[in-house]
Amino acid sequence: MSQFWEQHLADIREKLLMMSGLTARNLAQAMRALVERDDKLCDTVEADDAQIDQFEIQIDEMVITYMATHGPIARDCRLLLAASKISSNLERIADQATKIVRRARELNTEPLLKPLIDIPLMADIAQEMLRDSITAFVDGNHELAVEIVGRDRSVDSINKQLERELTDYMVESPKTITRALNLMTVARAIERVADHATNIAEEVFYLYKAQDIRHEPSLKQAGPEGGN
Repeated sequence: MSQFWEQHLADIREKLLMMSGLTARNLAQAMRALVERDDKLCDTVEADDAQIDQFEIQIDEMVITYMATHGPIARDCRLLLAASKISSNLERIADQATKIVRRARELNTEPLLKPLIDIPLMADIAQEMLRDSITAFVDGNHELAVEIVGRDRSVDSINKQLERELTDYMVESPKTITRALNLMTVARAIERVADHATNIAEEVFYLYKAQDIRHEPSLKQAGPEGGN
């Protein structure tokens, strides 16, 4: 492979890492905006979403250019495919961060319905899954990728428990319905973040092991149960 095309692949990886860093920061800021009830941080998260969208477009263009002009070998094809899918999942994570801050703005206009314990716990797990999925990509750590897939079960479990609790609030007092529904939406957004982090981990495994594990239910069952 010529030095030019080696650099092109390196540029794709670098762009993907820049996108992942911005996405992780955006998600963290969205959670801060929710917990600290900070409308200015909400504005920052929404503004950064456009930059993340541009990263996805740029990565797809770089992938298409390489495939159209170089005739990549199987290993490079996997990298290109993984890069495109990972960037798509990162963009969707950023969309979920935007959803969180939009609900946070509404929640900030009313008193807290309940202490925010379960939602930050879900977010901590999902954020760690995202960070570790990118680490697995950088390090070529397919074992870490598999371990990440198993963690998704914890987030699902906490989300289901929280939905039951918030439903009880709404049944007991109709005045809580708007706040409860907003919190449910936030929790579901975090659950979707974990799903996208799982997708990234699955793409990393495919990249390094040439094996598709997207439809292996036993991997998710390996994760620990969620907490309270």
